Amino acid sequence: MLKIYENEKTRISIKENWCKECNICINYCPKKVLVANENGKPVAKFINECIQCMLCELRCPDFAIMVEIKENSLHNSISKGGLKD
Repeated sequence: MLKIYENEKTRISIKENWCKECNICINYCPKKVLVANENGKPVAKFINECIQCMLCELRCPDFAIMVEIKENSLHNSISKGGLKD
């Protein structure tokens, strides 16, 4: 089952059937975005704290989690001068 958590900046997709509840993604998240649910699966409970560092995705041994930066967020950052030389 695919669970999707999102806000205006970030989309976190978790393939629950691929997850083996190792909690690596939860432990590596510097902002503590992810928590374990009652079954031990990760849940993006605090998605508004996500800084899109991708550590959860990079460290997942089963490729069960994916972090996407939404296009609108990148466009808004550029238009507001957020990505200057």
